[in-house]
Amino acid sequence: MMDAIYQYDLQVTDRMLDANGHVNNVAYIQWMQDAAINHSRSTGCSTIALSLGATWVVRAHRVEYLRPAFAGDKIRVLTWVSNFRKVRSLRKYRILRASDKTVVAQAETDWVFVDARTGRPRAIPDEIKNTFSIISKEMEP
Repeated sequence: MMDAIYQYDLQVTDRMLDANGHVNNVAYIQWMQDAAINHSRSTGCSTIALSLGATWVVRAHRVEYLRPAFAGDKIRVLTWVSNFRKVRSLRKYRILRASDKTVVAQAETDWVFVDARTGRPRAIPDEIKNTFSIISKEMEP
């Protein structure tokens, strides 16, 4: 199951910090998007969606910030697909400080599969669904 969970590693830079000296909330959203896009590319989902004239857009984010992260911290973003519905898919994330494996945030994003030309939701075809393994709640990291 671990190959169904995508791992995205990065290092916190000074540019990612807010006025309080810890990682800005906007940086977490960027990391989530980067991890999701890289995961989708790695499975072939992005190529298939493009060939179908479709793409994914975010409907909503939910982030729970648990511990601060600071400049120099090495961060590991784990992401996986939790489910597929007719036109939507729920993706989850665990964001860890790599040095001590402390979970600094956990999150989820509701993605909508849309026609790239019209922006209207489309049913998610099986060929897209088959590019990911679904990780059940019991199998989450």
